[in-house]
Amino acid sequence: MLAIYPYFRFVWHCFIRPIASGHSDQRLTPFSQFYEGQAEVYDHTRNKLLRGRETMLSLSAAHLRRLVPGDSRNPLIWVDIGGGTGHNIEMMAKYMPLSTFDHIYLVDLCEPLLQIARKRFADKGWSNITVLCHDAADFWLPEWSEGVNPKGSVSFVSLSYSLSMIPSFYTVLDRIDYVLSPKDGLLSVVDFYTSGKHLSLHEKAIGGTGKECGWLSRWFWQIWFDFDHVSLSPARRTYLEYKFGTIKSYNGRNRFVLPFIIRIPYYIWLGRPRTCDVSRTCRAFEVEGGNIIGNCSPGMFKPPRESAEDLENGVPALEIGEPALALDAKQPPTISGDVTIDITLPLSSFHYHVEKPWRLPYYEHPVHKEFRTFMYSFTWEDPFEDVKYLDLSKDDTMFVITSAGDNALHYAIAAQPKRIHCVDMNPCQGHLMELKLAAIQALSHKDFFALFGDGCYPNFSELLASDLAPYLSSAAYQFWSLNDDAFMSSFYLHGYSGWAIRLAAFMFRMAGVTEQVQQLCNAENLQEQERIWNSGVRAALINRVVVAVLKTPAFCWNASCLLRSLIPSDSWPQALGVPMNQRQMLLNEGSVYDYLVDTLDPIVTTYHLKNGAYHFLLTLLGHYTPQSCPAYLTQKGFETLKANVGEVLDAFLLHTDTIINVLRGLSDWSLTRVVLMDHLDWFTPGSLDVDEEVDQVYRTVRPGGYVLLRSAAKMPWYMDVFKKRGFKITQLSARQGNKFAIDRVNMYASFWRAYKPDT
Repeated sequence: MLAIYPYFRFVWHCFIRPIASGHSDQRLTPFSQFYEGQAEVYDHTRNKLLRGRETMLSLSAAHLRRLVPGDSRNPLIWVDIGGGTGHNIEMMAKYMPLSTFDHIYLVDLCEPLLQIARKRFADKGWSNITVLCHDAADFWLPEWSEGVNPKGSVSFVSLSYSLSMIPSFYTVLDRIDYVLSPKDGLLSVVDFYTSGKHLSLHEKAIGGTGKECGWLSRWFWQIWFDFDHVSLSPARRTYLEYKFGTIKSYNGRNRFVLPFIIRIPYYIWLGRPRTCDVSRTCRAFEVEGGNIIGNCSPGMFKPPRESAEDLENGVPALEIGEPALALDAKQPPTISGDVTIDITLPLSSFHYHVEKPWRLPYYEHPVHKEFRTFMYSFTWEDPFEDVKYLDLSKDDTMFVITSAGDNALHYAIAAQPKRIHCVDMNPCQGHLMELKLAAIQALSHKDFFALFGDGCYPNFSELLASDLAPYLSSAAYQFWSLNDDAFMSSFYLHGYSGWAIRLAAFMFRMAGVTEQVQQLCNAENLQEQERIWNSGVRAALINRVVVAVLKTPAFCWNASCLLRSLIPSDSWPQALGVPMNQRQMLLNEGSVYDYLVDTLDPIVTTYHLKNGAYHFLLTLLGHYTPQSCPAYLTQKGFETLKANVGEVLDAFLLHTDTIINVLRGLSDWSLTRVVLMDHLDWFTPGSLDVDEEVDQVYRTVRPGGYVLLRSAAKMPWYMDVFKKRGFKITQLSARQGNKFAIDRVNMYASFWRAYKPDT
């Protein structure tokens, strides 16, 4: 009974007393009257309702540590608007010592809640916190009366479920924009919301994944919360995202009481003043990125001066009254008529990114919804063979397909090229690559290997908010927040490629060779490895059942039919891939049974699973080992990437677009090395899209540069297209039955290089 008493008290004061009471205390404001009887149980009854507060504070602490340098001479001031009982400030102590702040101000209009806050802070002995009973629209800090200029004097402002309760939200956000530091200021918001019917391009550019609400959700929650004087109109969040630059945006659902029925939309948002310096990211976006998707750079509009005719006709001057805060004495108002008005939308979240700008912005496209997750959690090409023929140096500029990012990281370790363009139409592949880059930058090798070697990190959600988030784009953070269970058991069982590992494990169990698989992966030499392979594991993988499964077209990823139904365009299917064409190329070389034999048998006799053949070790075990893993997971490779504050990682730019679109945006002769994997196998033979792509490759590759390709065919049809365009073609290797493996993967029939002559 005692456990539910606070909730009875909450229900009485929220829903019954406002109706039953026939009088009110004239000494108290309506807000104070509403909360007077429930102030003591407020925190206890709101824990499950007000989700996301701790995540918002953890994210804020992580970003503040990177925004505000340790040797900063400016005072670190935090203003918590609508903080009520001070619960947020107490929670922040878990993520950041409160002594870090020079001063903390709690601003609220409800005196009963503020009394709880004063007692809480006194009990904790926190002396750098001041409680102010002020209206958020005109709050005034004591030091402003002592000569401190309000403009840009605050480092951090938080609004936790308070923006939706402030009637004059335009004024409040304008005021925050004025007092927040343009250099290192941070604004954090967590609140309920409802979206508009359709998302704007700007909302899509800042990472609006999951923001849309159905019509029932939009109308029901607005009406329901309106009874408590809480406004969930989209206008509040729209103005917030217009007034400030977005750093992070997370859209969630509060599964309150009845998880499958009650799903209240809420969001966590972090942003910066639009006046902050974005020159570094603008250059990365517009000059080095090779595309102009997203919002343009800041632009200014100068209105025409009043003409003499206007003055003669008595056109009155526009009077807007006195400013809410005193103007900066160092910047007197302009009276010459050259008034400059910034009319551009805020830039994308890429531009306001706190850390390294790896991920270029992209608009969400309907096709992106079909990529619910990543196709590949690991890369199926052998980077050691690539490096052997790429002849990389620090002066190279590379163009590669992102996939899982393993090979791109391998190239970075091998030669530290100055630029690596990673391209993938699937946003989730970019999210995965971002996570790897962020983890290298932020974590120790032990934690990094736990994530991507063992594939298991039970506390991933905490790690994401406290360490990784500042390095991730808004879209990537949203994705990993929604998929924070990916590292609970084995990461490599997730994604579409994870089904191959699951299928293999199932077949081993059915054949009763699970223990032999473990022995195979721990064999001390090739002779022992071959013996174990032939004793039972081979029969579990090369048999009539597996052949029958692989022969079915349904087993192949056929994106073209889906995309044709979504987007009536001739370019999408070819650009995104038609693996059925590659399947036909494979069958032209022989039967599926022959393919399995020619692929797997040579691997066992050529490469040691325990010490190097990590591609197949992963598919057999479901994880890597320290002795057999990609280069980026080794201690040496990790240290190379992390050295000098991750200087090597500065080379990466991640594009979420088709290969042809990215190539079109790059300047002539801007590339020296291009790795297209088996991408061209997916085109229909004779496709004109191949001609255009090869033309763009030729235009962007510098003379003396070259392209690496793999194919399921020994003589792929499109090599003639490269020859006609002027490339010199060399076959680097080709499979010859099951005698030997051409690389550690051995899944392709041939490996090619296309060289662009100097003249």
